[in-house]
Amino acid sequence: MLYHRLADLVVAIHLVFVIFVVVGALLVLRWPRLAWVHVPAAIWGVLIEYGGWICPLTPLENWLRRTAGQASYQGGFVEHYIIPALYPLGLTRATQWALGTIVLVVNVGVYGALLDRRRRVRAT
Repeated sequence: MLYHRLADLVVAIHLVFVIFVVVGALLVLRWPRLAWVHVPAAIWGVLIEYGGWICPLTPLENWLRRTAGQASYQGGFVEHYIIPALYPLGLTRATQWALGTIVLVVNVGVYGALLDRRRRVRAT
C-alpha cells in the first residue's frame, strides 16, 4: 500500500511539474524571482520532448508500481497520462516536437513580454 501511494504521489508531482513547465512563465509575471526556478524547468521540459527522452520520475513511478505489485508501463509520463487524454492514437515524434514547441513558444512569448515590461519601466 505504501509503494502504491508513493507512486501516486510521484504522478501528482510529475503532473504539477508538467503544468509548471507549460504555464509557469505566467506566474513569473507576478513573481519575477520565480524565473530562477522556472527557466531551468522549462528548458528541461523542452529538452525532454525534443530529445524523446524519459523523465527520471517515470522510471521511479514504474519501480514503485512494480514494488507495490501493480503493472508498470512503457514510455514516459506524457505518453502514458497526458497524450491518451489529448490524442487517443498515441504519441509520435511529431507530437513530441509539437508539445516541445508549444512549451517553447508560450514561455518565450511570456518572458519576452516580461522583459519588454521591465525595459519600459526602466525607461520611465
